[in-house]
Amino acid sequence: MKVGVPTEVKSDEYRVAMTPAGVRELLDAGHEVYVQSGAGLGSAITDEAYAAQGASIVPDADAVFEEAMLIVKVKEPQPDEVERLEAKHTLFTYLHLAADAGLTRGLMASGATCIAYETVEDTRGRLPLLAPMSEVAGKIATQAGAFILEKPLGGRGILLGGVPGVAAANVMIIGGGVVGMHAAFVAVGMEATVYVYDRNLDRLRELDIAFGGRADTCFASTLEIEQRLPAIDLVIGAVLVHGARAPHVITRAQLGLMKRHAVLVDVSIDQGGCFETSRPTTHSDPTYEVDGITHYCVTNMPGAVPITSTYALTNATIPYVVHLASAGVPVAVSENAGLKLGVNVAAGQVTYKPVAEAVGVPYLPVDEAVAGVAA
Repeated sequence: MKVGVPTEVKSDEYRVAMTPAGVRELLDAGHEVYVQSGAGLGSAITDEAYAAQGASIVPDADAVFEEAMLIVKVKEPQPDEVERLEAKHTLFTYLHLAADAGLTRGLMASGATCIAYETVEDTRGRLPLLAPMSEVAGKIATQAGAFILEKPLGGRGILLGGVPGVAAANVMIIGGGVVGMHAAFVAVGMEATVYVYDRNLDRLRELDIAFGGRADTCFASTLEIEQRLPAIDLVIGAVLVHGARAPHVITRAQLGLMKRHAVLVDVSIDQGGCFETSRPTTHSDPTYEVDGITHYCVTNMPGAVPITSTYALTNATIPYVVHLASAGVPVAVSENAGLKLGVNVAAGQVTYKPVAEAVGVPYLPVDEAVAGVAA
């Protein structure tokens, strides 16, 4: 199969969907890879590095989409990319469709098969293609929060770890999954006072062991969060419902409980945001203020560290890419139940129920939709 790797065009996005190692794996499996010239430069990967492993370097995105049947990306397709998609294409990337009805309908109209990294599951119900970027985003969330807390950046002017004689900042992390755990590890390492909230008691027990008592684990009831907010300097929202829109865990009214210029970092913003007052921002313009509270809601946080992120992502995705290229969509999803859960759009229909419910379109089971998809 012909596999295409276009340059990412979302604002401030420097990652690329495949490293030279990924190209090598595909070539060894008998496939062809077309990489847009310059696609890897943001991640310090040259065209020559791709070509050395057998990739064909093509001049622009039009050539990638024209040549390839399987398009591998990082972020959701932008409008000009949606226009290039055809029924012959399989798109494999992060999609986050529950928060974007317009994109969902555009992908439906294209006729392409669209597989979302973030809803692929492994045999234990985990999200193996979301995990590496969740690890990166969790660590960045704390780094960014610490930076934004500085007075010139709109924060309170408090050092996350404090100094001898001056108390450390109080950090609340809502969501104890991969993002929350890694955010907490960094916050603990910076010597902040850390509270991690979740509704899964088994998960809280696991985190308590992982943190060795260096962070407090708390049940995420509305009242418990509300009572803690007045003491908090930095809140990191790390709430995830597989494939669905994120629930709001802090309302606008609750902002009034917080210290002026406290910081909210919303890592759930790709799924619509877990704070009522969240709206998407970019690395170029990352913050805004609502009711005296500074918000950081960058939709592609891992894009700020593309060398780390690109390699971590390819390490996770390449087995799935090789499987899709070798078997074709119908066979691949029949052989891998977790990959089947990644199919969000096929044959003009939404095939992932949480997305269909979130954007208000009919749902068609994957098996019915992919029956007519070419291998």
